[in-house]
Amino acid sequence: ARLIGERDTEAVSDDKTDIMAIRNGIEMGINHIDTAEFYGDGHAEELVNRAIEGLERKKLFITSKVHSPHQDYRGVIDSILASLKRIGTDYLDLYLIHQPDLKVPIEETMRAMNHLVDSGLTRYIGLSNFSVKRLVEAQKYSKHKIVLNQVHYNLVIREAEKDGLVDYCQQNDIILSAWRPLQKGAFLSGNGDLLKEMCDKYKKTPAQVALNWLISQKNIIAIPKMRKIEHLIDNLGAVDWQMKESDIKIMKDGFPGQEYVSDRFPLP
Repeated sequence: ARLIGERDTEAVSDDKTDIMAIRNGIEMGINHIDTAEFYGDGHAEELVNRAIEGLERKKLFITSKVHSPHQDYRGVIDSILASLKRIGTDYLDLYLIHQPDLKVPIEETMRAMNHLVDSGLTRYIGLSNFSVKRLVEAQKYSKHKIVLNQVHYNLVIREAEKDGLVDYCQQNDIILSAWRPLQKGAFLSGNGDLLKEMCDKYKKTPAQVALNWLISQKNIIAIPKMRKIEHLIDNLGAVDWQMKESDIKIMKDGFPGQEYVSDRFPLP
């Protein structure tokens, strides 16, 4: 499984398929596009450019991220300018710090992020892969509201619950955006009776239940990858209904195989 626009030695990127995946999502009502300069070394942003060509920009919500090595003041500004050029837009709706860079003072990075809002290069700013401690520190140095923190969170990966991040975001009106919300689909089949029970109760697929469990919680959204049309159609079935609070708790407490540290970006 790879990110849209990602290039590596094991998978040759099919640009046409990736562009069509983005376009299909937009045509089916999705308006939030999440990308980053890190994905495919900027190639994902170039694919977004091609996918949104001819569309009305103000109807889209585009998020990108500054990579860790670029989090000094000048680096942040240069990064967003490069991202804007690759995407083909003159502003972003949301710009995130992709992951904390412990070598650069967060005060300096946030000063640059605030400048981006002041100068109109992004409407909002946020974070990605930040623990509560580092989120609070970033808030201390930001005059503009940090509106979102994007972290690894799903029915299996519960680090955001264990370290108090979910509670903090909900109590402080910050959106928690769950990346890899389906854990690459690894837990959606054959994972005991609980998932099947919920699927039967709500007459939904495993992916729809897993996604709705996230988005039915206060201030939580999910950003699944939907490269295949069948995944897009399936995942869209997670919206326009809401899991009962009692069932959210049952799934939170009883879902099997829970892990408390992200297998990719443990929160520093």
